[in-house]
Amino acid sequence: MSSPIKVSDLSKKDKERIAQSGIDLENKNRCGTYIQMDQDIVQTECGDSGIEVLSYKRAIEKYDWLKEYVWNAVSSEKDDITKYVAAQKDPKGYVIIAHKGSNNVMPVQACLYLGKDQIQHVHNIVIAEEGAELHMISGCASGAHVGKGGAHYGVSEFYIKKNAKISFTMIHNWTEDIEVYPRSASIIEENGVFLSNYVCMQPVKKVQMYPTATLKGANSVARFSSIVVSTPGSYMDLGSRAILEAPGASAELITRAITKGGTIISRGHISGRVAGTRGHLECKGLILKDGLIYAIPEIEGSVVGTELSHEAAVGKLAKDEIEYLMSRGLDEDEATATIIRGFLDVKITGLPEALQKQIDASIDVAEKSGF
Repeated sequence: MSSPIKVSDLSKKDKERIAQSGIDLENKNRCGTYIQMDQDIVQTECGDSGIEVLSYKRAIEKYDWLKEYVWNAVSSEKDDITKYVAAQKDPKGYVIIAHKGSNNVMPVQACLYLGKDQIQHVHNIVIAEEGAELHMISGCASGAHVGKGGAHYGVSEFYIKKNAKISFTMIHNWTEDIEVYPRSASIIEENGVFLSNYVCMQPVKKVQMYPTATLKGANSVARFSSIVVSTPGSYMDLGSRAILEAPGASAELITRAITKGGTIISRGHISGRVAGTRGHLECKGLILKDGLIYAIPEIEGSVVGTELSHEAAVGKLAKDEIEYLMSRGLDEDEATATIIRGFLDVKITGLPEALQKQIDASIDVAEKSGF
């Protein structure tokens, strides 16, 4: 049995990879930290009195009521991935609880690092109690020592109570041999807000994810924003889904996708099930090198009084835009990079400045590597 990995054991390169996924190993500008390396829990702490950062096992032991939330948003029978996670006798992952009325200015960070093990599994639960506001950044990365066949199985359940808000930003920085299978869902109550942001701009073998938000409370809000780049050999099957079940509920699903030779299947689904609901779905794709972008937008209205819309477009860099920028003094590479940067520049309404800066930093890293 191999010895557990410690932060101090990591190479400079691996620390850089973790940093590129938004994690600050020095805990600066973070109010709490969870670090899991393979199946070893390295760190769980939070300096904010209103927010708890616990391991899954410790949380279940501490709070008996938490069992009511386990496998409630995500079914343990959903597919082979959830069945695998549910079957683990020693479950890993984090539980983060923003207690009633709490508000963290600096985000909580969670690092899930695949260093040597072939499969990393986690079951995460995030709860924002009534009136609480929780901001999180989740950085997922893999090291150079993971062999072919390495995989990450991640189940995440989010519960946003009345008048509460969660902003969750996930940045992936895997390698070309890693397969990633997130399974996540959220339940949003009255006046609750859930902002989910996903960034993956580095090579990965396969990503398969389809997070679902169920808006059960009146005037609840869900916004999903995804920024993805698929390199040669990458297969990315991703998207998001919103189910509008209460008057005044609204959802917005936004995707920016670029292929440099890989495959992107971009799914989106909004279901309006009661009157007075609104939803918009938007997917824009850019083909830089021969690859595939397959957009599957779905809007489903089943009652009078729901308003749903969608927009999907796939294209290439406009030659006249490049020529215009070159006429303003940029060379061709600089003009191309500027246009791509503008294409990926998605500003997320309601996102704290610290998290928006982290998303911008991830785009910077990708830009320097030539996207």
